[in-house]
Amino acid sequence: MRKPNKRRVNTRKKQGGFRPFVYLILTIALIILLFFVLDKLKRPAPVRPGGKPPVERPAPPVERPGKPLPPEKPEKAEEPAMPEKPAKPAPVHKGYTAPVPVVKPPVITGEGTIAIIIDDMGSSLKEAEDLMNIGVPLTFSVIPGLRQAREVAEAVHAGGYDVMLHIPMEPHDYPARRLETNGLLLAHSEGEIEKRMKDYFRAVPYAAGANNHMGSRFTEDRDKMLVVLEMLRAKGMFFVDSMTTPKSVGLSLSRELGLRATARSAPFLDNSQDVAAVKAQLGALEKLARKRGSAVGICHPHRTTIQALAEELPRMRSRGIRFVSVSRLVR
Repeated sequence: MRKPNKRRVNTRKKQGGFRPFVYLILTIALIILLFFVLDKLKRPAPVRPGGKPPVERPAPPVERPGKPLPPEKPEKAEEPAMPEKPAKPAPVHKGYTAPVPVVKPPVITGEGTIAIIIDDMGSSLKEAEDLMNIGVPLTFSVIPGLRQAREVAEAVHAGGYDVMLHIPMEPHDYPARRLETNGLLLAHSEGEIEKRMKDYFRAVPYAAGANNHMGSRFTEDRDKMLVVLEMLRAKGMFFVDSMTTPKSVGLSLSRELGLRATARSAPFLDNSQDVAAVKAQLGALEKLARKRGSAVGICHPHRTTIQALAEELPRMRSRGIRFVSVSRLVR
């Protein structure tokens, strides 16, 4: 027999030993590739710039025997965003600038409330003292330029009474009817009226408001009265229209300007210089106050008037009449 060739046998052995090693390397490579693929599948999908991440939805419920599936809830639609309401523009007061803010006293109304203004004050301090001795709230309207105007204003203010500026204004029968030399005339320019008003403010300290002295012609002129009332408003004062003419624009124009104001409610209390006549007018004023709730009366510091007031006002108070300063009745 022929002997096998040793070289051929060795070659086969070498070849047989190399193949398992190759198979091992390939197996390891496949395993690594498999793990790589599985890892890729587990990772979430990358989010693009500006995009939204994928929403994970819960798995649908599995129907079990004997237990029906719950009804599906419809998806809630997103509510549209409500548009913001635009801010309301601030109201604009047409024709005039905003009035100067003032602390307004409460307006008193009620059965039998009366305010009495004593006009033409400033000539005598004794008249003011006699009126204050009555012990009833009165309002003293002082004419600027009278010899004791400042003293009277200071005295009644110290006594706790209201002071008013009694502005002299042109009447219909001027110049036949006498008017104070510092009075306001229709012939005056706006600048002259403003200058005289400033003089009035300096002459009568503590004035909380003003009313017209005479002025039946002046108070009918809207343009001239506008100058006066705007200056009162700038000082935080009120206006009482003495109603020396039914055509006066004082009260209506004050309302337009937002100026606190009121007007005389009844005839002047002392048109007749007689004690009994003044008392009769006070009785009429009392009836009017009870009917309307409140009333404003005007009189003057005549001897007969002071006597009538001293005798009748305490009686009216005992009947339930309430006396107040006129500043409590303006609105």
